Amino acid sequence: MNQRERYEETKKMYAALGVDTDAVMEALKKVPVSLHCWQGDDVTGFDHDGPLTGGIQTTGDYPGKAKTPQELMQDMDKALSLMPGTKKLNLHASYAIFEEGEFADRDKLEPKHFAKWVEFAKERNMGIDFNPTFFSHDKVKDGLTLSSPDGETRKFWIEHGKACIRISQYFAKETGIPCVMNIWTGDGYKDIPADRMGPRMRYKDSIEQILSEPYDRDLVKPCVESKVFGIGVESYTAGSAEFALSYAATHEGCLPLMDNGHYHPTEVVSDKIPALLCFFPEIALHITRPVRWDSDHVVLFDDEAKEMAKEIVRNDALGRVYMALDYFDASINRVSAWTVGFRSWQKALLNAMCMPYAKMKQLQDENRLTELMVVQEEIKTYPLGDVWNEYCRQCGVPADGEWFGDVVKYEEDVLLKR
Repeated sequence: MNQRERYEETKKMYAALGVDTDAVMEALKKVPVSLHCWQGDDVTGFDHDGPLTGGIQTTGDYPGKAKTPQELMQDMDKALSLMPGTKKLNLHASYAIFEEGEFADRDKLEPKHFAKWVEFAKERNMGIDFNPTFFSHDKVKDGLTLSSPDGETRKFWIEHGKACIRISQYFAKETGIPCVMNIWTGDGYKDIPADRMGPRMRYKDSIEQILSEPYDRDLVKPCVESKVFGIGVESYTAGSAEFALSYAATHEGCLPLMDNGHYHPTEVVSDKIPALLCFFPEIALHITRPVRWDSDHVVLFDDEAKEMAKEIVRNDALGRVYMALDYFDASINRVSAWTVGFRSWQKALLNAMCMPYAKMKQLQDENRLTELMVVQEEIKTYPLGDVWNEYCRQCGVPADGEWFGDVVKYEEDVLLKR
């Protein structure tokens, strides 16, 4: 039995549960997922030569790291060719591309410094998401940016945020696709602070000043992202979960962004998604895989990825949740890391969209919980892989078991020669 014949048999199995797999695949093809540029060069960027600072760290020295914009775009292209579905490009401000002899500090960044990225995205029919870069810079004073007690430090970073608003609007106008602009800082303290509220009030004021920059709310989607702790800020972060969520809830047009590595180990974002959807028209996600803490491992088709996708799909929120990948691993082939993570999240969405939610909801509402458990368990062994391989075929990318050889050859021909 060939792949097409296997799919036709699998299609009948899902149809018996009321799931139209053909319709599922057509719908999934239109769901945008944002691919982060920083996996390709270990979050180094192009505007500084120094080390990563501000709670950011990569481990490993796998050969072939991209060192120029051209190399990074080349590697992304290779990864994109192996990914099914609709992609967006996710950039940090530190990836500005300057002409020879030109430089602009982060508070003076302009749209022209990202024109080559716009050209890259438009040629591939991709939208662009954006992130101000509040780390790895000499104006991070005593580990602080937007919450710093030093007025000049705050002013520099506020101006950086405003510049990023203008650049985000430029991205949206050029691509015709809204730009999600995420505000995250690693501001905090290594040990117990004497004042917890003061930094948060300064942080709040700084974000308000950034968002006072005029922008079209249909084009720019500003977000605030929280974090429970980071390297060097183990005891306190200004942008805690309560702070970020409360800020978004009280500032019209600002979205909460949840990174599933930014909470305590016993918390799961899958449970938080439906809670926030009760109150917010739109929310945003950074999808990663924490191992013991926010360690930004490559996304896998694991339990929490599946549950997050289920909550988005079962609550009819594919059009309300902005999804972006966020991880970086320097210990393995970086093109493979991009590819595995993107394909894994696509699998999670496909798995969620192949669930008979109407039937399952009815069983729950009618208190037929025994039958609900049976359905939930039995569908776990349905041949989702046949649907996945058909989806890949329709998207014109290799099926599982067929793509890794391309990465090995690319490593031999390109990466190892750098």
